[in-house]
Amino acid sequence: MAIAESELILNKDGSIYHLNLKPEHLAQTIITVGDPDRVDQVTQYFDTIECKIRKREFHTQTGIYKGHRITVISTGIGTDNIDIVCNELDALVNIDLTTRKNKTEHTTLHIIRIGTSGSIQQDIPIDSFVVSEIATGFDSLLHFYKSHHVQLPEISEALAKHIDLDQNKSKPYTVAYDKKLGEHMLSSIVQKGHTVTNVGFYGPQGRILRLPLQDHDLNTKIASFVYENKKITNLEMETAGIYGLAKLLGHKAVSMNAIVANRATGEFSQNPKETVEKLIKYTLEKIASYHP
Repeated sequence: MAIAESELILNKDGSIYHLNLKPEHLAQTIITVGDPDRVDQVTQYFDTIECKIRKREFHTQTGIYKGHRITVISTGIGTDNIDIVCNELDALVNIDLTTRKNKTEHTTLHIIRIGTSGSIQQDIPIDSFVVSEIATGFDSLLHFYKSHHVQLPEISEALAKHIDLDQNKSKPYTVAYDKKLGEHMLSSIVQKGHTVTNVGFYGPQGRILRLPLQDHDLNTKIASFVYENKKITNLEMETAGIYGLAKLLGHKAVSMNAIVANRATGEFSQNPKETVEKLIKYTLEKIASYHP
């Protein structure tokens, strides 16, 4: 059955609604970044660039790096945008946009997030790198999909109990990275971590400017949580959504985090752009040596 025009929305030129992309614009390997300006920061290292397309906060460039065709796309901030990006990327490769029907053969995308993050443990220094082995989302996105089979509910439930989660807040969900892709991204300068994906930057991450928090001790409780001898390492705003939707849609995903803040010590990187630059170059080299 064809998908209705109100559900799969296309622009007049046949491109997907929000991203403004057509299937030919997309590589099978995709790097996501939050900041639209960071796309250029990644593709400056490409040998060639095929296309540059920009609409709203979604900035896309596809090109070649050391023989590997890669698409770099900005998602903006938050899992609400991740819902758009992941679903539309999947539609570009797994739905026939002319007939509006699902393709019989499935294409698997390899999605690598490069983003900034704040560590929540004193011993994870600023300007270091963390690959998210698992991610727990406090944003509720995955609960809108039939997703229990890709979740790790025992971790989510243990965390909710440990922090005495207020009943008015979203029930957390936990998802793992793609093991093969994730393990490939590791090295002596990158550590595995348990990432928490927050629904906001200020209150949801325990920041106080002028508004009081419902739970002043939330970050302390999150930092003290231990499951199978592993602690939560860092906070950010996209990873759990990417992991959840990638697994549901049959794609492979990993999140690379540049630690630019340490919430436990109150420190912030003196050179955050340089730290991100190092992570970009590291990740590109890892992609160049990856064989699915």
